[in-house]
Amino acid sequence: IQRRGVELADRLKRLIDQAEGVTLPLGKLDITLYRDDLQTVGPRPVVGETSLPNLDGRTVVIVDDVLYTGRTVRAALDECADFGRPRRILLCVLIDRGGRELPIQADIVGTTVSTGPGDRVDVLVSELDGRDAVELVRG
Repeated sequence: IQRRGVELADRLKRLIDQAEGVTLPLGKLDITLYRDDLQTVGPRPVVGETSLPNLDGRTVVIVDDVLYTGRTVRAALDECADFGRPRRILLCVLIDRGGRELPIQADIVGTTVSTGPGDRVDVLVSELDGRDAVELVRG
């Protein structure tokens, strides 16, 4: 999922490719137009690139940086459905901060962090931010 999920997915793909001697396909999702709060974003939302391989019959792993309410993942699932019918979809997140509003759980979690509703979890990746870090900002 755009933004930092794409960089994390690329890192995972390279590790799997190297360890397994394969070349996995990689795609990217911009869920902007699939958000359930699109009307609050403004009259001209900035839409990034979505590019996906054929998903029909494949196992798809959606990668995101932080799992919170589950609404971003719901939007990603909706968008995937427009690109084919995967055999299975897994969710991989670096940080699970709890606070779900939808019944969505990750299959693969880097770590779980306890946060409050006013807190923010920022994931920084060297490809975009010049360094790798996870920062918990208390609200």
